[in-house]
Amino acid sequence: MSPFDKPLVWLHGERLSMPISRPMPNIGPRCHELRITDETVTWRIMYRLDIDAIVLLEVFAKKTPQTPKHVIDTCKSRLRRYDAA
Repeated sequence: MSPFDKPLVWLHGERLSMPISRPMPNIGPRCHELRITDETVTWRIMYRLDIDAIVLLEVFAKKTPQTPKHVIDTCKSRLRRYDAA
């Protein structure tokens, strides 16, 4: 494991709400944005809560107040491909 790697911690049964996670209905139903602040970067993880999975759609460094359109478009495209499979 590299010293730059970060651990993944699973919080069983815990609900995340603002300011950590917020709904993103403009991407789709059950879609959310998880906010993570690192030492120098503010990260966003876009995801959807399905019954049998948490579908990770995109991870990006947030640099503007609004989620970039290309990120939203990428998430929608990935959801279409995932749902079609």
